[in-house]
Amino acid sequence: MFRFAVPFVLLLAAACSAPSRPQFPVPTPKKPIESAATPAPVTPAAPKRAPWKPVKVVADAVDVPQQTVTVVRGDTLSGIGTRTGSSVQAIAQANRIAPPYTIEVGQVLTIPGGRYHTVKAGETGITIARAYGADWEGIVATNELTAPYTLRVGQRLRLPTKAQVREMTLAERAAAFTLDIDDLITGSEPAATEAAAAAHPAGETAPPQAVAALPPTPAFNGRFMAPVEGKLISRFGAKSGGLYNDGINLRAPAGAPIRAAANGVVAYAGNAVEGFGNLVLLKHDGGWVTAYAHAEDLLVIRGDTVRQGDPIARVGKTGSVDEPQLHFEIRQGKKPVDPLPLLPGVG
Repeated sequence: MFRFAVPFVLLLAAACSAPSRPQFPVPTPKKPIESAATPAPVTPAAPKRAPWKPVKVVADAVDVPQQTVTVVRGDTLSGIGTRTGSSVQAIAQANRIAPPYTIEVGQVLTIPGGRYHTVKAGETGITIARAYGADWEGIVATNELTAPYTLRVGQRLRLPTKAQVREMTLAERAAAFTLDIDDLITGSEPAATEAAAAAHPAGETAPPQAVAALPPTPAFNGRFMAPVEGKLISRFGAKSGGLYNDGINLRAPAGAPIRAAANGVVAYAGNAVEGFGNLVLLKHDGGWVTAYAHAEDLLVIRGDTVRQGDPIARVGKTGSVDEPQLHFEIRQGKKPVDPLPLLPGVG
């Protein structure tokens, strides 16, 4: 998208010293005759999974005042965090305590003040950030979150204060509410407890709040295939007017199949990113991500495992384009790379 600047057989052998007996052939059991009227057994279809959508976040953050706490016998950093409303990470940061977060009786800890949101099942980093008008990347940095950025139910996130949000310019506030591919890559994992995930095996219909993190990505040989047959109409890189294309655009007939460029897992399928229209994001082994935008129909849902060449969508002209085409990106982590050298026969 453009942006700015798997029976065994047992054999018995008998050795006998008694006189041998006449041996008679053992009749072969006759195969039962199946009636033409007997219906073949029917294997029930697997229940259809409900598409996952983020749950609505209630902005119920708690304001925690700056304070100090003296450690007593039996205290843990987690317990102190729960008691004060702060978080383990925030307290550890403020007091320069490294994992495994060992504390001592009599130690005086600074509890950093601020707004803290307790993560509920089904919430994602993106939806939390939007509920508070905050920047997701800022929340990641403040809470020292690490990839794959999956939140835990009950985890407390330190957020910008109300004053800090009010002090944002209109442009900054608009940017905070604008999602991009980077946000979806890093902040779209839903928080879920292990018990909730175990109660809803893969393929079983489950409510959105019970959906677990993405399954492991399948093996990837490092080679991509062209996702669609089409004419290259926009290359990777800088464009006139200060625009920049993070991928390539391929003109193709409306409804043509868009295929997975490599083995992967569907990390996102929806239309929440302005300008991209219907969008699919695939995560691949080795930190690779591919994006497929402007689709007419989406043929996959979040959490699906796909193989290279599987159809995942159909070409369309949704979003900010006026003719059928595919906007395609390849990213190493969050960094977009030029797809053309990695796609044989395209260009």
